[in-house]
Amino acid sequence: MSDLERLVLHDLHVELGGKMVPFAGYEMPVQYGLGVMKEHLHTRSKAGLFDVSHMGQVLLRPKGSYEATALAFEALMPVDVLGVAPGRQRYGLFTNAEGGILDDLMFANRGDHLFVVVNAACKGQDIAHMTAHLSDTTEVIPVTDRALFALQGPAAEAALDRVAPGAAAMRFMDVAVLDSAFGPLWVSRSGYTGEDGYEVSVENGQAEALARALLAMEEVEAIGLGARDSLRLEAGLCLYGHDIDTTTTPVEAGLTWAIQKARRTGGARAGGFPGAGRILAELADGPARLRVGLRPEGRAPMREGVDIFAGDTAVGRVTSGGFGPSVEAPIAMGYVSAAQAAIGTVLEGEVRGKRMPLTVAAMPFQPNTYKR
Repeated sequence: MSDLERLVLHDLHVELGGKMVPFAGYEMPVQYGLGVMKEHLHTRSKAGLFDVSHMGQVLLRPKGSYEATALAFEALMPVDVLGVAPGRQRYGLFTNAEGGILDDLMFANRGDHLFVVVNAACKGQDIAHMTAHLSDTTEVIPVTDRALFALQGPAAEAALDRVAPGAAAMRFMDVAVLDSAFGPLWVSRSGYTGEDGYEVSVENGQAEALARALLAMEEVEAIGLGARDSLRLEAGLCLYGHDIDTTTTPVEAGLTWAIQKARRTGGARAGGFPGAGRILAELADGPARLRVGLRPEGRAPMREGVDIFAGDTAVGRVTSGGFGPSVEAPIAMGYVSAAQAAIGTVLEGEVRGKRMPLTVAAMPFQPNTYKR
């Protein structure tokens, strides 16, 4: 652990009983005293506070017009950036020349600039990628003086609105800068659990005071990486480096909803992004394989790396799997041949040399509760 970076709130995590593990170059709490199962269920029923300060926060400040910056950023991914209204956020994907996914991210239009949040394991390469391609139009500014929290669950709205009035009025994918006793908070109504909730960027010097204020509320508990993973799996959300990577395209990954009409064939700004040839062809003709939800029979989870078979033919592999505490059953996702991707298709996963049935299932496994 000696080579790992520490979060601003490292000492608080230890004080709270957090079990620290290596993750994306950081020491991170995987669970606290409640344990993964109870932390997961607490987030679904009340509110969970996650420290996600390992993520990369980046400002894109135009050197000239906002439109020039938006179009330059848009050229890096098959997503409509120009069409995002002020005060709104959108999911994005950096692609490579082969149509593979370099990273997935969130970006927001904050009026005169963009605010971007990227994955921790990719943030160095993402910042270099943006700097290399945007420097003519844009100042790429890594944010190093702010922590990032996620507050998720049905009680998140009331909890955050107590410390940052105005939070309750926000809707899913809204962004705002809200005044608080802990300085200006950069708030988005979004998250990675399938629950209603927020992500909150706060000055490093105020991070502990804000965390303690939220944790003092009866409905809020500290939640670790273990429950974060089981929550996002139930929500059918991809984990970069597992469910999506440079070998998967957005179409194969079932992320076509993130490719707006403007960037598709016949759209106002069709193509022009890395890998457009393959991605637009797959949108038109369908990919050879697809990411699907999977329901193993019985109680034993099928985890990442399990090979999937249709009869004697290998047709895919599990990319994420575990036990879903809310659905009270094992769940997984992975890639299978398009011919086997229909919901209800019965396949087999090979666990320790033994074939076990699993069925292609709809995602999310747990209905989402976003406040639209």
